Amino acid sequence: MKVIFSEDFYQVYTGDPAAAPGRIESVFKTIEPHVEFVTAKKADRQNIAAVHSSMHIQHIENQGLYEIASLAAGGAIQSAQIGLSEPCFGLIRPPGHHASAISSWGFCYFNNMAVAMVALHRQKIIESACVLDIDLHFGDGTVNILNRHDWVSVVNIESQSRISYMQQVEAAMEDCQADLIGISAGFDNHAADWGGLLSTKDYKEIGRLVRRASNRNEVGCFGILEGGYNHTVLGENVLALIQGMADES
Repeated sequence: MKVIFSEDFYQVYTGDPAAAPGRIESVFKTIEPHVEFVTAKKADRQNIAAVHSSMHIQHIENQGLYEIASLAAGGAIQSAQIGLSEPCFGLIRPPGHHASAISSWGFCYFNNMAVAMVALHRQKIIESACVLDIDLHFGDGTVNILNRHDWVSVVNIESQSRISYMQQVEAAMEDCQADLIGISAGFDNHAADWGGLLSTKDYKEIGRLVRRASNRNEVGCFGILEGGYNHTVLGENVLALIQGMADES
């Protein structure tokens, strides 16, 4: 399975947990024997401007974060493009699902998922899309940007019950009818992370459910990294999701 990545994502660009030293390294080390890496490329300004206001883009530039944030957005576009023909994952940062059209918070700057989906739709590569957000925190930025469009649906999974959580994922994928499925893959709901809910096996099952929906509809699927802050388990959880997405059964 292909994974979009750049060594530039090792940069500690701020002091927040998503930018922490060792975070991306822990994932890379775990998944390296199992995947094929593809070098991430920056999103062009036109694709970012299709999602974010000029004032917001300028704000990110003023913080000195444009280069790394545009690289993450570009990695998301590549993940989506490859995902059309085979499952793909973007090992990228900064995350993006708390970035709205005009503002951002929660360690996010540009909304990587929205940039990717809108780019492919503007190019008429896809007519419809579905976003499955499995991060611990509600992807308010993604909803802010994409819910204004009738060609894309955004599903945020929210439950304090592991069984209910997994049932919601299964139901969402059973209902999914789209040309492309994107996973905003936050891993901070793991039992050993902030949320304390899911197991590593659950992430593999989520990957399988997404791939099953992709196969049923004869469409593509991809995922991109959002949250996940316990470095001792993050790599195994990412690998589990990837392996689930690669499972054709």
